[in-house]
Amino acid sequence: MNNYMKESRLLHGGDYNPDQWLDYPEILAKDLEMMGQAHVNTVSVGIFAWSALEPREGEFHFEWLDKIMDDVHGMGGNVILATPSGARPAWLSQKYPEVLRTNAKREKMLHGGRHNHCFSSPIYREKVAIINRKLAERYGQHPALLMWHISNEYGGDCHCEYCQENFRTWLKAKYGSLEALNKAWWGPFWSHSFSDWSQVASPSPLGESAVHGLNLDWKRFVTDQTIDFYRHEIKDIRRLTPDVPVTTNFMADTMDLVPFYSLDYEKFAKEVDVVSWDCYPAWHNDWETTADLASKVGFIDDLYRSLKGKSFLIMESTPSGVNWHPVNKTKRPGMHLLSAMQHIAHGSDSNLYFQWRKSRGSSEKFHGAVVDHDNSTDNRVFQEVAQVGKLMEKIAAVKGANKQAKVAILYDWDNNWALDDAQGFAQATKRYPQTCQAHYRYFWDRDIPVDVVTPNYDLSQYDLVVAPMLYLLTETNMQHLADFVKGGGRLVSTYLTGIVNESDLTYINGWPATLQELFGVKVKETDVYYPRDHNQVVMADTSYSVKDYAALLEVLDSEIVARYGEDFYAGEAAVTKKTTGNGTAYFVGARTDNDFLVEFYQEVTAGLNLVPSLVVAGDPEVSVQMRTGSKGDFTFVMNFSEMTKTITLAREQVDLLTGKTVPTQLELQPYQVCVFQG
Repeated sequence: MNNYMKESRLLHGGDYNPDQWLDYPEILAKDLEMMGQAHVNTVSVGIFAWSALEPREGEFHFEWLDKIMDDVHGMGGNVILATPSGARPAWLSQKYPEVLRTNAKREKMLHGGRHNHCFSSPIYREKVAIINRKLAERYGQHPALLMWHISNEYGGDCHCEYCQENFRTWLKAKYGSLEALNKAWWGPFWSHSFSDWSQVASPSPLGESAVHGLNLDWKRFVTDQTIDFYRHEIKDIRRLTPDVPVTTNFMADTMDLVPFYSLDYEKFAKEVDVVSWDCYPAWHNDWETTADLASKVGFIDDLYRSLKGKSFLIMESTPSGVNWHPVNKTKRPGMHLLSAMQHIAHGSDSNLYFQWRKSRGSSEKFHGAVVDHDNSTDNRVFQEVAQVGKLMEKIAAVKGANKQAKVAILYDWDNNWALDDAQGFAQATKRYPQTCQAHYRYFWDRDIPVDVVTPNYDLSQYDLVVAPMLYLLTETNMQHLADFVKGGGRLVSTYLTGIVNESDLTYINGWPATLQELFGVKVKETDVYYPRDHNQVVMADTSYSVKDYAALLEVLDSEIVARYGEDFYAGEAAVTKKTTGNGTAYFVGARTDNDFLVEFYQEVTAGLNLVPSLVVAGDPEVSVQMRTGSKGDFTFVMNFSEMTKTITLAREQVDLLTGKTVPTQLELQPYQVCVFQG
């Protein structure tokens, strides 16, 4: 059994950069003392340490890392050891400029930044292999080694000649012939058929950017190329340390905290032993409530947990603020504990930070950290981190427990890329990831467990599947959804679904027959609204506002649930329902506000018994999440509001965090969290 499996503690700690402090031995000595006070048991080391490990080509210095590994082991801690490929040393860029990326304008980049390197470059791969192999040889059997952290936050693309050739090779393997490629990309449009493979090039603002099949395949290639480089990175690590798990840290995107746009994490998740991700919500912002943002965190936690169907790791978070939001507000008292416990409630086995100690210089010197520039344990942030570490020790039995859900929401990276690229509808209001979050919100508000899965996932274990805005929907996945309904499941889909195939080509004859049969309707057209346009859907004599999109439906053999209230299609079907055997398929033609989704999903979920039994009367701003494992059920009750909240429990419980028995009328202070077992 490897160290990761043997470790019974939840992981608490984070990114540690001793290579920045080698000239300050007194600082390094104090770090170990302070880690003990903060209840730190795990540190990630070496993430950007290449220049400290190999300051000149072929000259390696491991003495400082030897000491760190030994010291962390001596304090009873773990090391997540990183490969340093995320940022190359200056000597490498200077001697081998081919390693630097070429942007979409075909400009060679200068040395600097992070991930400014070409995944195709033979010399970069060679140098990465050397340093990674030396790390594995030297530390593979070290007792402190818990797992491998491969590079850091992979992302970006390169358009150099190496990458162009690799892209053409990738296309040849996919399509087999130029004839097939030209058909998939609709080559006759604008006379864009190719007669030789050498004519194919990556999308560029200086050249081709309007062939949607090309754009989509380039994004797919970038994912596959990144994974190929990752596989190269771990080749010797797997060979030399086969029992040590590997991960690389995934990310989220935008202030809405949507899934990372540039890489298909469904594919990438298959390559890692444990999914880990870096989470930086803008808590206490001025455009949404705390509960609004907490729901978004829950959505992406549930997505990344569902990618492998098991617990994940929070590899980076902040105990205070960050340095890259438009406004870098620090967490209010109590929020750090609440946000840490939310991740654990949704399936994380860690709460790790970027960073342990604030840098003294450069771009991240004001990014939040456990240890501030005051080098003190007396400030509020350090004390709250220590509290989190102490309380995580009290709930260590939750480690490895999973969540059990009967509801799934579908999320698809290919679909997001294709819809985002579509030159139609309304550019600002497509918002596919945010629409998934909006549907998720109904279930989060009612403490109903949710898996966020991809369309290729086995859906048979679910009672309800929600699949909004699947603009790109393959015939295989259409049938997958139809089989789910025929098997007794309930399915919800929406406007802008089933328009293009896997090549981003529209379906001949309009809306596919499989979907017409499944939903009992035919989509005739989609009306697109300006921001000031309005309409209503009327359901059970109540009107609800329509915004952005309204699909005009021809009813074939479905029941009308709601009708449009205005415009030339007033009185026509807006929401429909078709029952097939024990299964039901709902089609929502209009985008609405949350008030309609609440009433709609109350009907959809009727009789499914999805709400956990512990809570008799809950509150939308109090999230209740459960993990189930060999040591029982663990229920997390979390108040994501600035007000005192009261919920009703079915029975008295003992709060693992305080050791106190709480009554059935549980009063929660702002940001308070309780954890129950059993």
